[in-house]
Amino acid sequence: MFWWREEVRPGVTVAFTDTDAGNLALHVGDDAGDVMARRARLETASGLGGRSFQYMSQVHGNAVAFIDGTAEAPTADAMVSTGQPLAVMVADCVPVVLAGDGAAGPVLGVAHAGRPGVASGVVPAVVAEMRERGAQDIAAWIGPSICGKCYEVPEALRADVAATVPATWAETSWGTPALDLPAGVRAQLGALGVPVEYSGGCTKDTEALFSYRRQQQTGRFAGLIWTHD
Repeated sequence: MFWWREEVRPGVTVAFTDTDAGNLALHVGDDAGDVMARRARLETASGLGGRSFQYMSQVHGNAVAFIDGTAEAPTADAMVSTGQPLAVMVADCVPVVLAGDGAAGPVLGVAHAGRPGVASGVVPAVVAEMRERGAQDIAAWIGPSICGKCYEVPEALRADVAATVPATWAETSWGTPALDLPAGVRAQLGALGVPVEYSGGCTKDTEALFSYRRQQQTGRFAGLIWTHD
């Protein structure tokens, strides 16, 4: 169920699911009841004690939603909370999970960093929101995503994105233009003084993870963060 899971700070756990957890998205043609049952099993396995993960309606933008208790899925590509468990769904995009220390307890964050989100600054936006909420000593965990050796794009698109985030410029293993979104995210976090504690591997190369580039009709796995006693 969990590709990677770790208590990253006292009372705070970060995890990334795999295909054993099943598809967690409601927007890819799967039966909604089955998806909700999988989400419930995931919450039980995570030990949420009756709480629920907050999901987003992700649109490849840079909007950040502040979550104060379980709510309808906001239309956003990043969320921040001061305790509400958070989830971000991907199948090649970069799932970014963050934690910082606040005056009253942990400040949590997640971001969905696809190509448009990286280019438009969704990662700096979520860090800014966390700091606005009092977070200090923020660290990040980057989940599995498609790597620069596999993410082929047209030359003009590579040039456009790399003009804004130079670290994304890449070449595939077969010698064509590519984008390295995880490298771009790491560069953005580094410029903000946010260390990366974990960085996952390539989704396209890993059968135990969903990958849109490998199989367009596919599910979504999740990056998760939650607090516990």
